[in-house]
Amino acid sequence: MKIVESISSIAGKYFAVWVILIATIAFIAPAPFLVFKGYITILLGVVMFGMGLTLKAVDFKLVITKPIPVIIGVCAQFIIMPVTAFLIAYFMNLPAELAAGLVLLGSVPGGTASNVMVYLAKGNVPLSITMTSISTLLAPIATPAIFLLLGGKWMPVDPMAMFMSIVQVIIFPIILGIVIRKFLPGVVEKCNSVLPLISVVAIILIVSAVVSGSADSIASAGFLTFAAVMIHNAFGLLLGYLTGLVLKLDEGTRRAISIEVGMQNSGLGVALATAHFGPLAAIPSVCGAVWHNITGPILATYWSKRPANQGQMSSGQEQEKKAI
Repeated sequence: MKIVESISSIAGKYFAVWVILIATIAFIAPAPFLVFKGYITILLGVVMFGMGLTLKAVDFKLVITKPIPVIIGVCAQFIIMPVTAFLIAYFMNLPAELAAGLVLLGSVPGGTASNVMVYLAKGNVPLSITMTSISTLLAPIATPAIFLLLGGKWMPVDPMAMFMSIVQVIIFPIILGIVIRKFLPGVVEKCNSVLPLISVVAIILIVSAVVSGSADSIASAGFLTFAAVMIHNAFGLLLGYLTGLVLKLDEGTRRAISIEVGMQNSGLGVALATAHFGPLAAIPSVCGAVWHNITGPILATYWSKRPANQGQMSSGQEQEKKAI
């Protein structure tokens, strides 16, 4: 078990490296990875099931005790990223499928890796976990509605079909994970150290499936799309932080909101784009899976060397690390 724990730790620590490596290999030699194309939804369900296994009632405590930062953060998540994606797609004159894919990436909830990044950045970890949980649970309603409003300019969408897709690949697995944790806590605790490895493997398989299935499209539109994703991510991180600054929130909370807003659930973006629009629309989310896991660690490392000056994190930081 210790060997598995070590492998799991390495997998999580160098997640961005594995994503870049597998994406490169799948692009150069796509054939071996095409077999995973039909399992994207299942693989994302596995990731969300793992998230459900880690959730506790305390993760939602802030909604009651300190709702204002949570509301600000979640609103910023679902306003800044979709609107920014729309404007970038419009002004860069992206092709319809790529534009729709970028708006979809902006419309999905925050990614689970953001919790670890916020911890490393000495940010407000309880807020980060709560934001991820709440935005994910709101996704079945928020994501289709936002995309219909902003992305419908480029691609038609069936909001009810997208709603059902999100419920199937996000909500059901999370609820199942929560139920299992409730009734089998001992088993879950023993498996906690292995969960990062399972999630990393699932995500890199999703990336490999999409890259291998759309290698030609990436070759022709990859640079333009990657540039759009880089700009989108930069605005998300910056405007997320400025939102907290303008509203005079403490430094740790600003960092949490910045990372939560900037890092999207790109796996969900890939699954939804593949299911409802086509492989070309999934490219922005594939690029996001790579780029978000490069800028996240870089920003977290930068902030980790600078005190956040927030008293509420000093006593509970180590406990929250275990919850991630």
